[in-house]
Amino acid sequence: MADNNMPELTLDPAATAAAMPELTLDGASAPAAPEAAAEEAKPVELDESMLTDEEKKAVEEFSKKIDVTDTNLVLNYGAAAQKSVASFSENALASVRNKDLGEVGDTLSKLVVEVKGFGKEEKKGIFGFAQKQKDKLALMKEQYSKAESSVDKITKELENHQVVLLKDIAMFDQMYELNLKYYKELTMYIIAGKKRLEEIRQGELEELRKKAEASGLAEDAQKYNDMVQLCNRFEKKLHDLELTRMVSLQMGPQTRLLQNNDTLMVEKIQSSLVNTIPLWKSQMVLALGMEHSKQATAAQNAVTEATNDLLKKNADLLKMGTIATAKEAERSIIDVETLQHTNEQLISTLDEVINIQREGAAKRKAAEQELGRIEGELKQKLMELRS
Repeated sequence: MADNNMPELTLDPAATAAAMPELTLDGASAPAAPEAAAEEAKPVELDESMLTDEEKKAVEEFSKKIDVTDTNLVLNYGAAAQKSVASFSENALASVRNKDLGEVGDTLSKLVVEVKGFGKEEKKGIFGFAQKQKDKLALMKEQYSKAESSVDKITKELENHQVVLLKDIAMFDQMYELNLKYYKELTMYIIAGKKRLEEIRQGELEELRKKAEASGLAEDAQKYNDMVQLCNRFEKKLHDLELTRMVSLQMGPQTRLLQNNDTLMVEKIQSSLVNTIPLWKSQMVLALGMEHSKQATAAQNAVTEATNDLLKKNADLLKMGTIATAKEAERSIIDVETLQHTNEQLISTLDEVINIQREGAAKRKAAEQELGRIEGELKQKLMELRS
């Protein structure tokens, strides 16, 4: 039974180019990606062992059509597959260039900010002071309403990102399958070319060499040399195809890496939509309910505290008033302490008066003696003047 997915080799580069598959964003038509086979780290031999029996048969038939003496054929050999790989690379590059996963990260960051920002004061200074005076429950409801509006908007953005990423994932599946097809085509072109090149070198080329050696004619030597050059040119073409095949080989895991990045972002978005946002909303409901209960408890506690404070103050006032009244009732008109103080002050005053009188008498007596001495000195000085 023929394999519909087997590449069709052709010597007409325009034929394959015209039939090159087009990329689509419709995930339903994307073929399932084949599972990656574990490979050992050893050199890969590019030969028919990597082909199916049907592919081997196609390569065998195609190799017989290769004419290395046809310059145009050699130039265009495998060119269609090379153009397909180049076009594929451009499409992959355009997909990466036109998509900015940073937008998804920014949207998720905004979601985190909104979720964490609930319950925090939005204003400072005089406005913040005024805000604190508002009822806390009313403030929580207001903040929740604003946050919910922002979260709903962010949710729509995430859902839009998710749709785009899911389309890209499906597209990468198709790109992977296309690249696999181009890789297989290049492999078959190279194997067919090598097979034909080996046949020419062992057959026609060897015959020309033997003929040139036998005849010794310059024209026979030239024919041999021309065929050697044609074989070398075709060998270089095959080497060029091997390089393109390696690019195609590398594009496979690169495509899967890009697809994996998109898948991880879709999973992150999905987790936010089904876990983070519903959990946040349920926690907000619990927070509002707890605030209701807290306020009711606080009101009851305030009444109880006020009643207890009033009873304590009344008891303290009653105690102080009763004690003051009893003390005042038991007091004499004049306290003994007052009489004692008055008597002490009177005795102290009399003692001071007596001391002052004694000091005055002593000072007068001393003054009389000083006046007598002064007078004696004056008389003595007058007598000294007469003599």
